[in-house]
Amino acid sequence: MTMPTTAPHALSDVTASDSTLRRFLHGLPGVDAVGLEARAASLGTRSIKTTAKAYAIDLAISMVDLTTLEGADTPGKVRALGAKAVHPDPTDRATPATAAVCVYPDMVATAKEAVAGSTVKVASVATAFPAGRAPLAVKLADVREAVAAGADEIDMVIDRGAFLAGNYRKVYDEITAVKEACGTSARLKVIFETGELSTYDNIRRASWLGMLAGADFIKTSTGKVAVNATPANTLLMLEAVRDFRAQTGVQVGVKPAGGIRTSKDAIKFLVLVNETAGEDWLDNHWFRFGASSLLNDLLMQRQKLATGRYSGPDYVTVD
Repeated sequence: MTMPTTAPHALSDVTASDSTLRRFLHGLPGVDAVGLEARAASLGTRSIKTTAKAYAIDLAISMVDLTTLEGADTPGKVRALGAKAVHPDPTDRATPATAAVCVYPDMVATAKEAVAGSTVKVASVATAFPAGRAPLAVKLADVREAVAAGADEIDMVIDRGAFLAGNYRKVYDEITAVKEACGTSARLKVIFETGELSTYDNIRRASWLGMLAGADFIKTSTGKVAVNATPANTLLMLEAVRDFRAQTGVQVGVKPAGGIRTSKDAIKFLVLVNETAGEDWLDNHWFRFGASSLLNDLLMQRQKLATGRYSGPDYVTVD
């Protein structure tokens, strides 16, 4: 199930005007920050062992968006990343492929060739990533170029300045325009940059705004600021997608990005998913990790479970 390009009928009146949209977003229940953080911390203490741990590690590997978003990216680096996405551990072909590789628009064609014939998707950041400071026409051109090159997914950034100024309609209109530019071939991930939204109330409002505007995924961060994905902000977004589906029947994915580096961290996030949104989200069609460094630790832990020996970082490729 993918998100329609306009708000679902059940909530279509909410987006009829700037005033109705503002009224709805500011009418959402306030977030109990202490309670939210306590629940996230409590769920993070769950112990996952043996067979369940092996399953969780393979599931987490299958949910990774392996990413390179640097000015020094080369076609060779992107091809190597694609090869790793398809076969994360060349010594064990039973290791699941990652969900996607994520690159800048000009590298989409190269990435597409690198993962051809596999289940790995090609995602592309667009809309003047990571700042999002560009005219809408430039943002849409960015998206169309990536889609034309074969991108399966678009990761867009919202205009945080407009959002923080309370110009929710501008943010909504930009998301819907980007969704339209994605056409029917690319799913849309909407990045909020939660570290810049300041409050949990703002994260909740941004989550609903993104879903109302047509997001297929809501994503915490670009990975380019100091505060990225946390258990608490991800828990809040999981609650939002759960409640949105309850009201509309439309399922939306969640992608925490940045700061998730170890298998232990990843498993904590999977517990959050299971206990908050439910098993329907325990699939890479609905949950992703934007954390390339995480993959190496997952591979090392997987090797340890299989052999009883810890291989160490020298046994996995450096991304």
